Amino acid sequence: MIERNLTATLTKAAALYPVVTVTGPRQSGKTTLCRSAFPEKAHVSLEPLDVRDYARRDPRAFLAEHAQGAIFDEVQHAPELLSYLQVEVDEHPAAGRFVLTGSQHFALSAQIAQSLAGRTAVLELLPPSIDELQRFPHAPHELLDVLWMGAYPRIHDRQIPASRWLADYLTTYVQRDVRQVLNIGDLTSFTAFVRLCAGRSAGVLNLSALGADAGVTHHTARAWLSVLETSYLVFRVPPWQRSLKKQLTRAPKLHFVDSGLLCHLLGIRSAEELRHHHCAAPCSRAGSRPRSTRRGPTAVWRRSCATTATTRGTRSTSCSSRQPA
Repeated sequence: MIERNLTATLTKAAALYPVVTVTGPRQSGKTTLCRSAFPEKAHVSLEPLDVRDYARRDPRAFLAEHAQGAIFDEVQHAPELLSYLQVEVDEHPAAGRFVLTGSQHFALSAQIAQSLAGRTAVLELLPPSIDELQRFPHAPHELLDVLWMGAYPRIHDRQIPASRWLADYLTTYVQRDVRQVLNIGDLTSFTAFVRLCAGRSAGVLNLSALGADAGVTHHTARAWLSVLETSYLVFRVPPWQRSLKKQLTRAPKLHFVDSGLLCHLLGIRSAEELRHHHCAAPCSRAGSRPRSTRRGPTAVWRRSCATTATTRGTRSTSCSSRQPA
């Protein structure tokens, strides 16, 4: 596995706080990062039902077994453990004792804010940036190949076909994560909603129109979009205005975190097909968050791909006008 840029930040945070929490989308490399950064710590996954039940049933005994510190993986499965962890780190506040990882930020944020406020550093690990991708032995070098494949590590590390892996990833996300958060009777409607969001990537977000196209109310569309955001599939970019009032009141733009997942949702099945697709420019903007430390997997190529799209007569910044069949 490659070395991640977040490693230095993670180790520095562990020298300052008794707990460090690493969140991010599924399969972004959180466990691998933490185990490589802290090889001396015990690794305990809360994914197995017996371990999860033990942590919930007797949290004091569970923490006593790891008094020297540990990496607790997928901690969102036992959120009540964090209240007992608060007492433990208050009594023994040595820096860097515990490292927590979790994929479902919506299940973690409330408990962390309530139990570990001021006691933990919270870091986000997104799919690899462009310089990290080049550390893989068989990393693609062509612009369109990288845009189409996306940046999820397993695709590049295991050489799994991108279309196959992304299809399985989306199915697992809808069938598992969404069911745990929303009481959705018809998952087909939610899947259609995700594809409609993909069609509006890089465009101004209009929740009323999005909900109408998906056949749901404005409030349902807002709730579903919130789930997509907190599970790191999409993010909103506020308008660039000098006036703070306008930044807060005007509609943001909607972007996908990973360009490969966006291509999959749009029905783009090859890098060559992306070259001639009318959504080439929006795909190039996926992952390019306007954060000072974030250079998304496609951020450095935004200008070149947008220029390519413009020369081919596809100057649209949104795909909403032409949905895939």
